Amino acid sequence: MTGSVGARMPWPYPRWIAHRGAGKLAPENTLAAFRLGAAHGYRMYECDAKLSADGVVFLLHDSELERTSNGHGTAGEQPWHALSQLDAGGWHSRAFAGEPLATLEAVARHCQAHRHWLNIEIKPTPGSELRTGRAVAEATARLWAQDAAHTPLLTSFQTEALQGAQQTAPLLPRGLLLDTLWEGWRDAAVSLGCVAVICNHKLWDAATVAQAREAGLRCLSYTVNDAATAQRLLDLGLDGIITDRIDLFPPEG
Repeated sequence: MTGSVGARMPWPYPRWIAHRGAGKLAPENTLAAFRLGAAHGYRMYECDAKLSADGVVFLLHDSELERTSNGHGTAGEQPWHALSQLDAGGWHSRAFAGEPLATLEAVARHCQAHRHWLNIEIKPTPGSELRTGRAVAEATARLWAQDAAHTPLLTSFQTEALQGAQQTAPLLPRGLLLDTLWEGWRDAAVSLGCVAVICNHKLWDAATVAQAREAGLRCLSYTVNDAATAQRLLDLGLDGIITDRIDLFPPEG
């Protein structure tokens, strides 16, 4: 696959993307967050997907459960039945107490019912990068088989996870997440068949945008929470901006 594929791929995605469903206004990666993001007019959401011990794809950012649930230990070492009993909302506020962890399947139903898009970050438990990439890609291809117009964008910081996704469902669009511009980042994105790079907003300037564009890659940024940064990125012509501030930025802005 050549680097020009990203330039040729139709780009259906909205520019503004709600981080983990609704930014910080609701418990991240839960269905409550997606509902709130939709209520603010957002039509695309970023989320984090990993595997339970018995192979269920579910949403969680951290490897450990403590920060965003009343559970304990490594999430990927527990079966879905146990994970499904946890409170993933009470840590945020009393209004969301009892909100459960969400499966990718449940999120797919929500997005398809509203004709919305999803950016699924493959977030493996350390040591399961390839397996998680394969499983998330398989689940995504299956769950969106009848809704090609809203096919999710799969992304990851982990190149091995993207390799797994590429091997399993090569037609699904992929993006490489970057927190630093490590040597060979652009070649890696091209070799992985990516259509986009998603950078920490501090990494984007005219030169890095040009480098990505020359390889046919779309340019997205995370996590943008102030107006000055957003305007700088809009002036650079970025294709996507991930934000926590769904209350500040109108999604069509």
